[in-house]
Amino acid sequence: MDKQSRDTISLEAISRVGQLSPFLAVPHRIYATDPHWVTPLNFEQRQRFSPKNHFFQHARWQGWVARRNGQLAGRITAQIDDLHLQQHGDAMGYFGMLEAEDNAEVFATLCNAAESWLRERGMRQVRGPFNLHINEEVGLLVDGFSTPPFVMMGHGRPWYGTRVEEQGYVPVKDLLAYHVRPDFEAPRVMTRLAERVSEKVVVRPLRRKQLAQEAAIMLEIFNDAWANNWGFVPLAHDEFLDTVKTLTQLMPEDYVQIAEYEGKPVAFIVALPNINEATRDLGGKLLPFGWVKLLWRLKVRHPRTARVPLMGVRQEFQHSRLGPTLAFIVIDAVRKALHARDVTDVEMGWVLEDNDGMRNIIETIGGKAYKRYRVYEKIL
Repeated sequence: MDKQSRDTISLEAISRVGQLSPFLAVPHRIYATDPHWVTPLNFEQRQRFSPKNHFFQHARWQGWVARRNGQLAGRITAQIDDLHLQQHGDAMGYFGMLEAEDNAEVFATLCNAAESWLRERGMRQVRGPFNLHINEEVGLLVDGFSTPPFVMMGHGRPWYGTRVEEQGYVPVKDLLAYHVRPDFEAPRVMTRLAERVSEKVVVRPLRRKQLAQEAAIMLEIFNDAWANNWGFVPLAHDEFLDTVKTLTQLMPEDYVQIAEYEGKPVAFIVALPNINEATRDLGGKLLPFGWVKLLWRLKVRHPRTARVPLMGVRQEFQHSRLGPTLAFIVIDAVRKALHARDVTDVEMGWVLEDNDGMRNIIETIGGKAYKRYRVYEKIL
């Protein structure tokens, strides 16, 4: 009998914020020897599971912590998103927040717990990892372990994919993150197309004093632009407004660009300072002096890296020449804002591997795919 078979695996259910301490401690053990992991901010991680999180107005969750021989060994969540069920009608549940040591029994214990919880609530399939839903951190990192994750992107350990597939999960979609330099030279073909519509297209930065109206504009464009994408779940108004209010406190107005065609908002893009760059040495703590350091690094020094997590062009333009032109125009506008603040590296993503249109645009401006995330499914 090998050693692994003699291990004692125990499981602890997590359902309230007050129970989160061991759940949040798991990654600290899993990544203790990984120089590329960035410790998440403790308060932000707790907020994700707070009843005040608007996601839980239409979703339910349960978490678990696994211990092997009394030591923290892994964690997982299961989620049911009613907006997904309304959109797709497929009895699909999610799993997420998966972190675990390289041990088959630990992975089996965690996956079985999540699957049983979903099955008991009528779900017939499970998809993930989603942390906590498709419009947040998505997918399991399967390539690109040698660089730190950007803000709102996941990290991972090389054994995760193998261990998940051992539990009967099959890959269903790959997502790519691109590296782009903001000092790229715009292709002449794109600048010519932009010049042709210059009298009809106006690009402007975010109007911070009209934040609620601006958030509504971006939400409408996003939900329209992404409606036909794989796994799409519409963003809810309160959830999106809350996110916009939080993020805009951390970035200049020109990190958001909105394009208007003949006076109608038709495209937008959002760039975020890479907060992970600014928090990497804080150990997840903002007290007593972490807040001061973070604000100074974001507002005065400015991170030299940034991420573009959101972008959208209305569907009515997506299959015309104007579609990629609008995409290029907003990318170029935010590029100038980033370059003006000495940003040297930008991550764009995630992008679906089979989204040829967006991939072509990013690759035309010199983008290189440097990380790959994978989404898995299993029949329950």
